[in-house]
Amino acid sequence: MDDEPVVLASVSTAGLPIDPVSRAKKHSYRDILKTSAMIGGSSVINLSIGMIRTKIMAVLLGPAGYGVMGAYILISELASRVAQMGLNASGVRQIAQSEASKDAMRIARTVTALRRTSIVCGLLGAIVLAVFSRPIATLTFGSADHVNSVAWLSLVVFVSVVAGSQSALLQGMRRIGDIARLSIVSGLLSTAIGIPLVYLLGTDGLVPTLVAVATLSLAASWWYSRKITVSQPALSLVDIAQESKMLLKLGIAFMASAMLMVGAAYAVRIIVLRKVGLDAAGVYYAAWTLGGLYIGLVLQALGTDCYPRLVSVAYEDQECNRLVNEQAQVSLLLAVPGVLITLTLAPLVISLFYSAKFSPAVDVLRWICLGMAMRVLTWPIGFIVVAKNKQMLFFAIDLAWTVVNIGLSWWCVEAFGVNGAGIAFFGSYIFHGFLVYPIVRRLSGFRWTAVNVKTATCSFIVVGAVFIGLHVLPPAVSMTFGILATIASSYVSIRILVHLVAPERLPRPIAHFLQLGRLAR
Repeated sequence: MDDEPVVLASVSTAGLPIDPVSRAKKHSYRDILKTSAMIGGSSVINLSIGMIRTKIMAVLLGPAGYGVMGAYILISELASRVAQMGLNASGVRQIAQSEASKDAMRIARTVTALRRTSIVCGLLGAIVLAVFSRPIATLTFGSADHVNSVAWLSLVVFVSVVAGSQSALLQGMRRIGDIARLSIVSGLLSTAIGIPLVYLLGTDGLVPTLVAVATLSLAASWWYSRKITVSQPALSLVDIAQESKMLLKLGIAFMASAMLMVGAAYAVRIIVLRKVGLDAAGVYYAAWTLGGLYIGLVLQALGTDCYPRLVSVAYEDQECNRLVNEQAQVSLLLAVPGVLITLTLAPLVISLFYSAKFSPAVDVLRWICLGMAMRVLTWPIGFIVVAKNKQMLFFAIDLAWTVVNIGLSWWCVEAFGVNGAGIAFFGSYIFHGFLVYPIVRRLSGFRWTAVNVKTATCSFIVVGAVFIGLHVLPPAVSMTFGILATIASSYVSIRILVHLVAPERLPRPIAHFLQLGRLAR
């Protein structure tokens, strides 16, 4: 979509003139904001669709049935991550590097090897899950009652791995619009297929839903990736083996890291299930899902655009650090209002998305929101390690986080019940921040800019004040305070973003929205 010139009010939040920002930085901020808007727009649509799907699923299944669904999803995600062997992430990196150098043949060789290797890995992953379905079902649910369902999830694994190669091509080529449209299509398919099957079959319809959605998502990813013209090089088996070896060598570190992240989530749910019960596991999964809805779109935008761009300048430390600081600033400005409103309206959000039976999820959701706020701050700097291809260091960081997260969850759930899982999630990302920052300082000389230090400090003071107020003030007072804080935070964030982006380069829909709020002219 072409952008039309729009003149904006160039004043600071204090009403004083602001010094011009360099054109290069304005264009960088504009790209970040444009990506966030596109991914965010698709996520908002998905959020609306998800509200309907989640509400109906929660009513049809109840907390226990919702816990079963969460377990199925986690099993399929964990198995898919292992089977994928990091091919998606390594493919994005290789394609992004080739695209930066305009090496069409290199892209073609990578894409061809990626697609063929993903088919082999998907088949192997599906077979392994089917063979070990009984011990996996017993470990997850405490009995073998769900063994057949777990075995059928092997189909989800195969399809998901193959679809990942198509998504890697879109992300490596930075086809942000197609990625956004693919996300919307996937959300529509999940709703259109899942609700009728669960209504008719109850919990027996969960696995057929996951299989059908994965299959149609594969078809959708193929539809969008086919728009990218990639030549078909004549590769021998030796050539494919060499390309695959390169992809797998890098991908194994990504796979191990992804397995740790999903495995940690899986372990925490088992801890909750075993120590508190199946209903509590459903409550925690509900809170976890909601906690990641808004922040998820911010992080998704960060990963979708930031990672390929960082790869292209990975060994130019000054440029790499500049991009990370800019991404972190925009991510914080976008995330904090969402965290504040979720904290404030948690009871309403839980009731809206689920039902009164899920009310114990309110406090868990609030703790998860604090953790998500920390996650937004620490994730951008972690991409420096990935972009520089420090595979073992990348794995060691995620391993340390996983150990802390599971250890804290074990202790906190024992001490505080299901709320302890949320407390542990928050604590683990405090640890992550203290761990990653000195590492990237050594790798690239990274330092937070003074603006980011100020932004982060003010953000966490406001978020902390609202969180404490919700626990010590009367409900009416704390809610009013939270809403006012959200409005103020949103206003300040918009004004800063308006300044950061070159006025004539704002996308037209965003500019028109700002005009309505008299933030642009």
